[in-house]
Amino acid sequence: MIIKKVESVSKVKVIDDGVKDVEKQVLLGPDDGVPNFIMRQFTVQPGGYTFYHTHDYEHEVYIVSGRGIARNDKNEVAIEKQNVILVTPNEVHQFVNNGTEPLVFLCLIPKS
Repeated sequence: MIIKKVESVSKVKVIDDGVKDVEKQVLLGPDDGVPNFIMRQFTVQPGGYTFYHTHDYEHEVYIVSGRGIARNDKNEVAIEKQNVILVTPNEVHQFVNNGTEPLVFLCLIPKS
């Protein structure tokens, strides 16, 4: 069993075209010897956003705090603390912080 404090995990600024004011923490990942899933936490500052992108695997998202928008190719949906989101394989998606406080969410993805 591995138990950590979230604040003990380094935050890395995501620097890339299509991303604004986002930090990522790998809470449980390959360095921990996880067998199947990677748990990440993202912090999106007000006015920030993640990539508008797609990939061939699903992921599950849990909104820890803040408010924002989950966007796909069909619509935009308001999201807030304690919402859960399933992003299906090959679904275009993006998370946008249109609020006044950081949008923090957990994102679980397959290890492979």
